[in-house]
Amino acid sequence: MPTNTNPSESPVLYQVCALIPTYNNQKTLAKVLNEVLMETSNVIVVNDGSTDATASILKSYPQIVLVDYKKNRGKGYALRKGLQVAREMGFDYAITIDSDGQHYADDIPVFLEAIQEQPYPVLLIGNRNMKQEGVPKKSSFGNRFSNFWFWFETGIKLKDTQSGYRVYPIKAIPKKYFTTKFEFEIEVIVRSAWKGIPVKNIPIKVHYDQQDRVSHFRPYKDFFRISVLNTVLVLVMLLYIKPRDFFRNFQRKSIRKFIKEDILESSDSKSIKSLSIALGVFIGISPIWGFQTVSVLFLAVVLKLNKALAFAASNISIPPMIPLILFLSLKIGVLFIPGTVTLSALKEAPFDTIEASLAQYILGSVILATLMAILFGVGSYLVLSLSAKKDK
Repeated sequence: MPTNTNPSESPVLYQVCALIPTYNNQKTLAKVLNEVLMETSNVIVVNDGSTDATASILKSYPQIVLVDYKKNRGKGYALRKGLQVAREMGFDYAITIDSDGQHYADDIPVFLEAIQEQPYPVLLIGNRNMKQEGVPKKSSFGNRFSNFWFWFETGIKLKDTQSGYRVYPIKAIPKKYFTTKFEFEIEVIVRSAWKGIPVKNIPIKVHYDQQDRVSHFRPYKDFFRISVLNTVLVLVMLLYIKPRDFFRNFQRKSIRKFIKEDILESSDSKSIKSLSIALGVFIGISPIWGFQTVSVLFLAVVLKLNKALAFAASNISIPPMIPLILFLSLKIGVLFIPGTVTLSALKEAPFDTIEASLAQYILGSVILATLMAILFGVGSYLVLSLSAKKDK
């Protein structure tokens, strides 16, 4: 199913397949396959260890690519296997469709048209009308719950993040995952968004037939697994993704551009700027080596300060300054906790010296960080005030 993504004279053709994971959906599977095959001949079906008549039904469709294994592993595992096969077959996109009959195959052209309108890659999720009659309340609540956490983890607002009717850019999304059940569909869109892949909604139709539709979602077990996954994703976002993205953006700026945009032309008040610098200096000197970047960005967000200024000021602990910071911290510490510290000992064995005088170092570094934060905060406020008067 090649699709033209560019109406110009030299079009780019994307190879697209339909991917259908199935598990014990004998009542609806044949109908779904018949309708999908009317839209495309490129169909991959993953039989996720079904124990009903699924195997015999699939024998009637020799034109499909079948991935079959005996033990049920979960929808996430089935999707992962199907996406792997699609990638090995050279497809660029895979349209995933549930086999329970809730999706309309005639929405496939809607996805194809959307692919044509934007460059590769893009990940599209079908946006169902969750207010229509027949939609289970638990599905509506679960979708709102999932939408909130997806926004929190990626900053992207979507109306539907749980629909299984999707388009995956196979060659662009991550290739390795942690989950194998329903929560995979959350993991894949969050981690794709973290890779910079646009994730968007597209309106689709949906049909809920309570008689024929078989849902394998286990409310308690699967909701618990989803909650655990969201907890892990939030931690990864706070500890790695946010600092990584901020650092990349910061690296792209020259010193002149940083001073101009983030200091002189920033809309923040002088108080916010000086407090941001004070926070950065405090964290930069504090005895939390290895966690300074994460801490300063987190606190800057929570306190609504200037993240760029706070991060820049936290770099007061650059390598050339570290011996001086350690020495001053220890010297201040021994004023309150008796001990002896020499600069020569610190140069020869810095870690041994700090280990032997840990209490002095921690106390001294906190005091030094506080004093320097006040000094830099007040100093920057005065400099910014003088600069403002000159501009006037």
